[in-house]
Amino acid sequence: MALPNGGGGYQLGDGNLNEPLIDALPEPVSVTTAATLTPAQVLNGLILANSGITAASVTYTLPTVAELEAVLINSDKTGTAFTFRVVNLGTSSATAIIAAGTGWTISGSLTMTIPVTTGAFFIARKSSLPGAASAWTLYRAA
Repeated sequence: MALPNGGGGYQLGDGNLNEPLIDALPEPVSVTTAATLTPAQVLNGLILANSGITAASVTYTLPTVAELEAVLINSDKTGTAFTFRVVNLGTSSATAIIAAGTGWTISGSLTMTIPVTTGAFFIARKSSLPGAASAWTLYRAA
Protein backbone atom coordinates (compact mmCIF):
# COMPACT_ATOMS: atom_id res chain seq x y z
CA MET A 1 0.00 0.00 0.00
CA ALA A 2 1.42 3.36 -0.97
CA LEU A 3 1.48 6.08 1.64
CA PRO A 4 -0.36 9.30 0.83
CA ASN A 5 1.80 12.09 -0.48
CA GLY A 6 -0.64 14.93 0.12
CA GLY A 7 0.70 18.18 1.38
CA GLY A 8 -0.57 18.82 4.83
CA GLY A 9 -1.99 16.01 6.84
CA TYR A 10 -5.34 14.39 7.40
CA GLN A 11 -8.26 15.67 5.37
CA LEU A 12 -11.72 15.70 6.90
CA GLY A 13 -14.75 15.23 4.73
CA ASP A 14 -13.83 14.07 1.23
CA GLY A 15 -10.49 12.50 2.21
CA ASN A 16 -9.54 9.12 0.80
CA LEU A 17 -10.74 6.67 3.45
CA ASN A 18 -8.40 3.98 2.11
CA GLU A 19 -5.30 5.96 3.06
CA PRO A 20 -3.73 5.17 6.45
CA LEU A 21 -4.08 7.75 9.18
CA ILE A 22 -0.52 8.66 10.12
CA ASP A 23 0.25 10.51 13.32
CA ALA A 24 3.39 12.01 14.83
CA LEU A 25 4.70 10.48 18.07
CA PRO A 26 7.72 11.82 19.95
CA GLU A 27 10.42 9.48 21.27
CA PRO A 28 8.80 7.38 24.05
CA VAL A 29 9.44 8.41 27.65
CA SER A 30 11.08 5.77 29.86
CA VAL A 31 10.39 5.60 33.60
CA THR A 32 11.97 2.91 35.73
CA THR A 33 11.40 3.83 39.37
CA ALA A 34 8.32 4.87 41.29
CA ALA A 35 7.67 8.53 40.56
CA THR A 36 5.19 11.30 40.08
CA LEU A 37 4.95 11.73 36.34
CA THR A 38 5.42 15.19 34.86
CA PRO A 39 2.86 16.77 32.53
CA ALA A 40 5.41 16.47 29.70
CA GLN A 41 5.74 12.71 30.29
CA VAL A 42 1.99 12.15 30.23
CA LEU A 43 1.40 14.43 27.24
CA ASN A 44 4.20 12.71 25.31
CA GLY A 45 1.77 9.96 24.36
CA LEU A 46 3.84 6.86 25.11
CA ILE A 47 5.39 5.87 28.43
CA LEU A 48 7.67 2.82 28.69
CA ALA A 49 7.45 1.69 32.31
CA ASN A 50 9.53 -0.67 34.47
CA SER A 51 12.27 -1.45 31.96
CA GLY A 52 14.31 -4.24 33.57
CA ILE A 53 12.48 -3.93 36.92
CA THR A 54 11.64 -7.14 38.77
CA ALA A 55 9.93 -5.63 41.84
CA ALA A 56 6.39 -6.68 42.75
CA SER A 57 4.92 -3.32 41.75
CA VAL A 58 5.97 0.19 40.86
CA THR A 59 3.59 3.13 41.23
CA TYR A 60 3.49 6.05 38.83
CA THR A 61 1.37 8.94 40.08
CA LEU A 62 -0.24 11.36 37.65
CA PRO A 63 0.87 14.99 37.90
CA THR A 64 -1.47 17.28 39.81
CA VAL A 65 -4.22 18.89 37.79
CA ALA A 66 -2.70 22.30 38.56
CA GLU A 67 0.64 21.19 37.06
CA LEU A 68 -1.10 19.74 34.01
CA GLU A 69 -3.20 22.82 33.35
CA ALA A 70 -0.16 25.10 33.68
CA VAL A 71 1.15 23.33 30.56
CA LEU A 72 -2.18 23.04 28.72
CA ILE A 73 -2.68 26.70 27.91
CA ASN A 74 -6.24 27.67 26.89
CA SER A 75 -7.60 24.20 27.55
CA ASP A 76 -10.01 25.07 30.32
CA LYS A 77 -13.10 23.86 28.48
CA THR A 78 -14.98 20.91 29.96
CA GLY A 79 -14.52 17.95 27.63
CA THR A 80 -10.95 18.78 26.66
CA ALA A 81 -9.18 15.43 26.33
CA PHE A 82 -5.92 13.73 25.38
CA THR A 83 -4.75 10.13 25.20
CA PHE A 84 -1.61 8.31 26.21
CA ARG A 85 -0.34 4.75 26.42
CA VAL A 86 1.73 2.93 29.03
CA VAL A 87 3.70 -0.19 28.10
CA ASN A 88 4.98 -2.26 31.03
CA LEU A 89 8.42 -3.61 30.11
CA GLY A 90 9.03 -5.09 33.57
CA THR A 91 10.11 -8.64 34.17
CA SER A 92 8.95 -11.17 36.74
CA SER A 93 6.06 -9.58 38.67
CA ALA A 94 6.85 -5.89 38.10
CA THR A 95 3.31 -4.56 37.86
CA ALA A 96 2.97 -0.92 36.79
CA ILE A 97 0.36 0.99 38.78
CA ILE A 98 -1.09 4.32 37.62
CA ALA A 99 -2.32 6.34 40.61
CA ALA A 100 -4.32 9.56 40.86
CA GLY A 101 -2.59 12.87 41.46
CA THR A 102 -4.36 15.77 43.21
CA GLY A 103 -7.46 16.82 41.26
CA TRP A 104 -7.80 13.53 39.35
CA THR A 105 -10.53 10.93 39.45
CA ILE A 106 -9.60 7.52 38.12
CA SER A 107 -12.70 5.89 36.69
CA GLY A 108 -13.62 2.79 38.62
CA SER A 109 -10.68 2.71 41.03
CA LEU A 110 -8.06 4.80 42.80
CA THR A 111 -5.35 2.99 40.83
CA MET A 112 -5.02 1.15 37.53
CA THR A 113 -2.76 -1.89 37.30
CA ILE A 114 -0.84 -2.86 34.15
CA PRO A 115 0.56 -6.43 34.29
CA VAL A 116 4.06 -7.32 33.04
CA THR A 117 4.54 -7.32 29.24
CA THR A 118 1.20 -5.65 28.58
CA GLY A 119 0.11 -2.12 27.86
CA ALA A 120 -2.82 0.16 28.48
CA PHE A 121 -4.51 2.97 26.57
CA PHE A 122 -5.77 5.91 28.63
CA ILE A 123 -8.10 8.80 27.93
CA ALA A 124 -7.77 11.86 30.16
CA ARG A 125 -10.77 14.23 30.10
CA LYS A 126 -11.39 17.53 31.83
CA SER A 127 -14.51 16.86 33.86
CA SER A 128 -15.04 20.05 35.87
CA LEU A 129 -17.63 22.65 34.99
CA PRO A 130 -16.59 26.25 34.26
CA GLY A 131 -16.09 28.18 37.46
CA ALA A 132 -15.60 25.02 39.52
CA ALA A 133 -12.29 23.71 40.82
CA SER A 134 -10.32 22.06 38.01
CA ALA A 135 -10.76 18.29 37.81
CA TRP A 136 -9.79 15.62 35.31
CA THR A 137 -10.95 12.03 34.96
CA LEU A 138 -8.78 9.19 33.69
CA TYR A 139 -10.38 6.31 31.80
CA ARG A 140 -8.64 3.10 30.86
CA ALA A 141 -9.90 2.31 27.37
CA ALA A 142 -7.89 -0.84 26.67
